[in-house]
Amino acid sequence: MFGHEYFMRIALTQAQIAFDNDEVPVGAIIVHQNKIIAKGHNLCEKLIDFTAHAEMQVLTSASNFLQNKYLNECTLYVTLEPCTMCAGATFWTRIGTIVFGAHDRKRGFTRIKENILHPKTKVLGSVMENECGSLIQTFFNQKR
Repeated sequence: MFGHEYFMRIALTQAQIAFDNDEVPVGAIIVHQNKIIAKGHNLCEKLIDFTAHAEMQVLTSASNFLQNKYLNECTLYVTLEPCTMCAGATFWTRIGTIVFGAHDRKRGFTRIKENILHPKTKVLGSVMENECGSLIQTFFNQKR
């Protein structure tokens, strides 16, 4: 059985792809029964679509893979805490677990006082937080 760090490292490889393509470096994967069924990264610049976040990419891909709109038996690994849009999307998928790396102190869903996730969704934050946060910080430092 693989641990959270193993899967977060794979999400980080997706974030690096985004970084290399001048996208905000956020990567995500979805795991079902210990198998990766979806990988993705931010595509907002490439697609000229503000909704093309890494989470949105993998939620759609995983639902297509499973032929099911509900992902209650899946875990979303994402390098940055999901924004409220992505957290809202996970509500509708009934995702089983969200594991994220770095906190997003400006736009992350945990800033909201009320729980916007599905009541059965479990959350684990700060997995490889330094590595995940460092990539994003480097990206924005280069932009300034």
